[in-house]
Amino acid sequence: MKILYYNWVDYLDPEKRGGGVSIYQRNLLAHLDARGDTEAHFLSSGIPHEFLRRKPRWRELPREPGDALARRFVIINSGLMSPSHAHYGSPRQVSHAATEDTFMDFVAANGPYDVIHFNNLEGLPAAVLRLKKRWPQTRVVISLHNYYPFCPQVNLWHNEAENCTDFEGGRRCATCLPVVADPSWVRLAHAISWRMQRLGMGPGTRAFDKGFWPLMGVSWRTYRKLRLLRRPAAQPAPLSADVPARDDGRAFAERRKTMVSLINTHADAVLAVSDRVRQIATHHGVAPDKLHTSYIGTKEAEKWHITRPRSTMVQQDGTIRLAYLGYMRRDKGFFFLLDALESLPQALASRVRLTVAARRGEAEALARLQALSSRLAEVRHVEGYSHDGLDALLADVDLGLIPVMWEDNLPQVAIEMHARHIPLMTSDRGGAQELGNCPDLVFRAGDRADFARVLDSVLSGRITAESYWKNAREPVSMHTHLDQLLAIYEDAP
Repeated sequence: MKILYYNWVDYLDPEKRGGGVSIYQRNLLAHLDARGDTEAHFLSSGIPHEFLRRKPRWRELPREPGDALARRFVIINSGLMSPSHAHYGSPRQVSHAATEDTFMDFVAANGPYDVIHFNNLEGLPAAVLRLKKRWPQTRVVISLHNYYPFCPQVNLWHNEAENCTDFEGGRRCATCLPVVADPSWVRLAHAISWRMQRLGMGPGTRAFDKGFWPLMGVSWRTYRKLRLLRRPAAQPAPLSADVPARDDGRAFAERRKTMVSLINTHADAVLAVSDRVRQIATHHGVAPDKLHTSYIGTKEAEKWHITRPRSTMVQQDGTIRLAYLGYMRRDKGFFFLLDALESLPQALASRVRLTVAARRGEAEALARLQALSSRLAEVRHVEGYSHDGLDALLADVDLGLIPVMWEDNLPQVAIEMHARHIPLMTSDRGGAQELGNCPDLVFRAGDRADFARVLDSVLSGRITAESYWKNAREPVSMHTHLDQLLAIYEDAP
């Protein structure tokens, strides 16, 4: 079987972009490689650009030392930038003839493929799904790791402030982002990075780390401030340079309609990474008969078999250690968590020990976190974390926190804690709540009183470790997940 995987960023990206999806892709290819009965290729698009040449083209990337995985290819000079917000709302996200031709040329030269599995459509025009007309025997599979086909912001999170349940015919999309990046600025940044890497001055070198990142950081902050100053408060955000301003939102409505139509017409299977994602995809018009819930496989599943649940979630001294892993961002619920902990009755707050493993965000967030030390039994802040250090980081954690404010498809941090038999207290949004399958440990997103109610139930013993694990879902191993994928791949068109 010959398989092509696609994502907007290379899974060996030297700048380590792509988050959990890149980790997932790398692990999946390693397991395919070990089987020995498949040939896998990988393609990315939307980041590499050149200063002088503008025409899209594809090339094979050199093998990394010790890399025995897929042959890796990239489309250079794609007509649209990735990730999605870099070319927000552009009609090129639906159709761009030169990029489509380059993609088709790539498939013709390196295929035919039995399966083309899109882990995302960012960085390519969605019209490439019409490949099915030219290669009808190729299985086209799409994984929904985010909500890009329905939302150019990708996470249904309006104006960096609230969960978006109604885009009002596209009108809300026109005012969604406080600042919309200029694609020409993004293209320049991508081109500088790509050129430096080709010259051996990529991430990890002094030239890149001391030159590129500081320059881009200052440039973006300056650009953002200027755009905010020039934009009246109630005026819709300008769209990408190649998009005419449409305040009525019809262009965004057409984008969603066309993308869903292309998926329903040409995809053989659409994989939702949680039941909640499947429900949302159905709501937005994806054909139910194409949708499958497919929890991603993870190496973390190995921890499930070498750890055991604790008998209680409360320590002998009556305190509980909560853990928040990830980013100091509003959509991830970090600012809500600060609100909730600040408003806890002191009798509860004095029994809480908190571990936060997240890189520094806004100065306000760090100051508020430090101020909590006077209310909680203990506050411990770790400047990010590595997978190698997770066992030590989580060794004394009693309860993991997933307070997401958006419909987070299935957070990697939730799997990491759940696989180590750490119970999860989650909001009622996204797929994390499906791991424990314990409604008693779910609170209403953004509701501080409900957060306090659930935490009080744990501390008082009304919710026990035994009741949590009774219906918990075993994390999916890469081996099991791959077997499930191959069954989908081998299904007759």
